[in-house]
Amino acid sequence: MTIEAASLQATSAAAEPGRARRRSTAASIGLHSALIVASLIAVFPVFWVLVVSFKPNAKAIEATPTLFNESSLDNYRDVLAGAKGAFLSWFGNSVLIAALTTVLGVLLAATTAYAASRFRFPGRRWLLLSFLVVQMFPFAVLIVPLYNILLSLGLQGSAFGLVLVYCSTAIPFCTYMLKGYFDGIPGDIDEAGRVDGLSPFGVFWRLVLPLAKPGLAVTAFYSFIVAWSEVAFASAFLSAGDRSKTLAVGLQVFVQQNRAEWGHLAAASVLVAVPAVIVFYLVQRFLVSGLSAGSVKG
Repeated sequence: MTIEAASLQATSAAAEPGRARRRSTAASIGLHSALIVASLIAVFPVFWVLVVSFKPNAKAIEATPTLFNESSLDNYRDVLAGAKGAFLSWFGNSVLIAALTTVLGVLLAATTAYAASRFRFPGRRWLLLSFLVVQMFPFAVLIVPLYNILLSLGLQGSAFGLVLVYCSTAIPFCTYMLKGYFDGIPGDIDEAGRVDGLSPFGVFWRLVLPLAKPGLAVTAFYSFIVAWSEVAFASAFLSAGDRSKTLAVGLQVFVQQNRAEWGHLAAASVLVAVPAVIVFYLVQRFLVSGLSAGSVKG
């Protein structure tokens, strides 16, 4: 009986800290209420853009707005049918530039990160330090030097020149992220691949990359978003023709100095957000593990 009593007493003592750490009902209600309010504040602007996208311009900014009165698909029809003449061209330009930036940026970042993770070569630390320093500069101060570089290469005003600019801004972050992920993959895998007769690139392509899917998903999503939603570089480095613009730049057509077409702008904004949402849905299951691995390794 003494042993049983001592065991019960020890179990009770071990459970007491758990009870002490348990939140009270009032604290739990307060926490969840604050989270709900914060979520509503974050979601409401997006929801209201969606509502405005179904309203005519005259009703979009009325003093007492309503949710569903006089709603229609006219704004979407006008935008997609070419009321502004070039929306589908903007969409095609954005898809092309974002796709090239994603593929080229992830490929260059992955090879660079793998080399920095697996090999020890002169200048390795300075290379990684230079990537970190580049991230410290505001992108706005890079417009003039990048413009001069593209002008000297004959790429000013071209989509490929803009892709190179986006890669130059995305690759430093992507390289740091992937290096941290590659550091977490055991080097024994590389040795086993070489024993089986694979070349160094074969080891990288056939063994390491399949294990780094979460990290690749994070860097691909980041590269895509950089190219899809950026405005300053696209405005400076693309030619002035209406059909050469990207979606983010083309949206400025709907809001000018003397007029503002809020319904059309909201509809176009919703259409612009759809591809980004699709890409996020495709990679979201990899994002948490990829971000956490890349942030703690290195």
